[in-house]
Amino acid sequence: MNNTSRCTLCRGELGSGTTTFTADFGAGLVVVRRVPAQVCSQCGEAWIEDDIAARLESLVIEAKAKGRQFEVIDLAA
Repeated sequence: MNNTSRCTLCRGELGSGTTTFTADFGAGLVVVRRVPAQVCSQCGEAWIEDDIAARLESLVIEAKAKGRQFEVIDLAA
């Protein structure tokens, strides 16, 4: 996505920003803060790029494998 992209929900303008991603996988919860995303200036919806989504998926798989019940990760750290 680029900075002239439009939100598919409300057609607002998307710009660079961050969001918080959460994954509840039944036996545990993973919270990832400061995730890079394209954020709508109108409705606030965040759109995560494919490469970042793949990284988030890996973090959730790792938390499951370690048997974590609750994990908070700061992606920018």
